[in-house]
Amino acid sequence: VTKGTSEPYRMMTSRTEYRLLLRQDNADERLCEYGRACGLLSPERYAAACEKADAVRREVDRIEHINISPKSANPLLEERGLTPISSGAKLADLLRRPGLDYDALAVLDPERPDLPRRVRATAEINIKYEGYISRQISEANRHEKLEGKRLPEDIDYSAITGLRIEARQKLSAIRPATLGQASRISGVSPADISVLLIWLSRPGSPGGQESDEMLT
Repeated sequence: VTKGTSEPYRMMTSRTEYRLLLRQDNADERLCEYGRACGLLSPERYAAACEKADAVRREVDRIEHINISPKSANPLLEERGLTPISSGAKLADLLRRPGLDYDALAVLDPERPDLPRRVRATAEINIKYEGYISRQISEANRHEKLEGKRLPEDIDYSAITGLRIEARQKLSAIRPATLGQASRISGVSPADISVLLIWLSRPGSPGGQESDEMLT
């Protein structure tokens, strides 16, 4: 929670910065190492979480390597009103199509293993939204770099051309120590952060060349 709220009991998942990464179905994989380190997770539950993560990875890899011919795929595609394929396709590519899901593709995957529902669900999400998830991981890594990018204590935000009036007022009042903190201030937009990065990359500024590289 970074934006603040007067009614914390009404927090919703839509307020998290990285909704595609912080999902309910992968909570065990994300948090089991922390739980184990803190002594909150029994060896049995930790082993179960690791087993599920391994099963998801195996299933994703299996689906990524299965080739489906047009003769096999097109009857299902046509039945669902989808565009037929003219050449072979990976089962994973078919799964990424709107209108198709893991269960629907079972007819094309007779050797599919009998997996728990939670393993199937996570494997499907990881494949279907792979592009969006990868993009969000890159975004998270980029924002992590901002956490260590310090802002001068005496910076005059009113003199920085391109900052919106609201951003100038909020930044001047709160005086964030880093760009990461600045990015979490309500009223400071990503465009404002870009302006700050450009300002820091000017010759003679505290950021120098490093800030300019972070824009790419």
